[in-house]
Amino acid sequence: MDGDGISLVIALFALICLSSYFSATETAFTSFNKIRIKNLANMGDKKAQSVLDISEKYDKLLSTILIGNNIVNITSASLATILFTRWFPNSGVTVSTVVMTVLVLIFGEITPKTLAKEYPEKFVLATVGIIKFFSIILAPLNFVFSLVRKVLDKLIKKKVEPSITEEELKTIIDEVESEGVINKHESELIRSAIEFDDVNAEDIYTPRIDVIAIEENDSLEHVKQIFVENGFSRLPVYKETIDHIVGVIHEKDFYKALSKEKSGIKSIISNVLYVMPNKKISSLLRELQQSKTHMAIVVDEYGGTEGLVTLEDIIEELVGDIWDEHDEILTHFRKLDDNKYIVSCNADIEDMVEYLELGIDYDDDDYSTVNGWVVKNFDRIPEEGDLIEIDNLKITVTKAESKRVNEICVQKF
Repeated sequence: MDGDGISLVIALFALICLSSYFSATETAFTSFNKIRIKNLANMGDKKAQSVLDISEKYDKLLSTILIGNNIVNITSASLATILFTRWFPNSGVTVSTVVMTVLVLIFGEITPKTLAKEYPEKFVLATVGIIKFFSIILAPLNFVFSLVRKVLDKLIKKKVEPSITEEELKTIIDEVESEGVINKHESELIRSAIEFDDVNAEDIYTPRIDVIAIEENDSLEHVKQIFVENGFSRLPVYKETIDHIVGVIHEKDFYKALSKEKSGIKSIISNVLYVMPNKKISSLLRELQQSKTHMAIVVDEYGGTEGLVTLEDIIEELVGDIWDEHDEILTHFRKLDDNKYIVSCNADIEDMVEYLELGIDYDDDDYSTVNGWVVKNFDRIPEEGDLIEIDNLKITVTKAESKRVNEICVQKF
C-alpha cells in the first residue's frame, strides 16, 4: 500500500469516528435528563450550564449535527470509492458501497447511538466543547439553513404547543412511582397539586342545606348551644334569612364576649368573602390568605347562599382529609358483604364508583354527589324503602328526608 492509500485509510477512519460522534451527540442531547443537568448547573458546573445553553437552541444544534454528519458521511463514501477502485478496478464501487454501508451502520450509527442512549448525561458533559467548536465552524452553513427554515415557517403555520401536557406529566409521575423514586403518598400529593387548579368552589363546598349558621340577633346562650353541639370554631352569621349572610364569628371571640356579659354578637362579627360557584380554589386560597379569613360564602347568580367553603376544605384537596379531636369521623362507605354496601348520599359519585368498582356511566356535569345520582335515576326524590335497579345494581333507599336522600344500600348482582 502506497503513501496515498495509507492517507486515505487514515482519513476514512477519522471520518467514521466523526460520524460516530455526530450520531451519538444527536441521541445524547435528545435523551439526557434535563433536571439532573440543571441541578449540576445550579451547583456551579460550567459544562452543565453549557449543555443547557446549547440545548435551549435545539434547532441550531440539530442543524449543526445534521450538516456535520452528512458532510463526513458523503466525504467518507467518496474517499472509500476512490480507495476501493484502486484496489479492485472492476468491482471497486460495489465493494466500497457494501463495506461503507456496514461500517457506517455499525460504527457510525447503531453502536454510538446505543452507548449515548445508555449514558447521555456523561456523554454531553464530556463532549460539549466539541459540539461548540463545530457550531462555530459550521456557523455560515447554519445561517443559510436558518434562512430557509424561516421561509418554511412562514409558509407552514406552526401551532405552538407546550413541551409537556398535564396528562403526560401524570404519566411521568406514575413511571417515577413505579420505579420507586417516590412513594404512593408523594405521588398522590403531586397529582393533587397538578389537579388543584381544576377544582371549583362548588366541587368542595358544604351545601346550603348542611350549613350551620346563626342569626345576628340570637341570644348568647343560643349561640353557645350551637357551638357546643356542633364543635365548630367558626359560625356564619345571617340577617333575617340564611340567604343574607353578613359575616362570621370565631369561637374565641364569642367566649370573650360571653365572659364580659355582652348583650349580643354584633360587635364580634368579622367580614367574610363572597364567591361564585365557579371560583377556582387556587385563586380562592390566595384571597383567603390575603384577607386573613378562613371562610368564604358561595353565592348563586341571584345572590342567595349556595354553600360554604373553609380554608380547611381547600387544603384537604391537596393533602386529604384532616381530622381534629372535635371532628366526627364520617364513613361514606360501609361493606356489609362481598356484594352489598351502605353508602352515604353525601359521598362524591366518583368516589363511590371507584370504591365499589362499579362499571356504570354517570354524567358528572349534572351532579357530583350520590344523592344527585339517585334522584336523577328515580326521576324524583325517593322515600325510605324505595328500590330501583340500575345496570347490574339494586339500589335501596335506607334513609331519606323530604328534600333529599341520606343513605342507600347498593347491591351488586
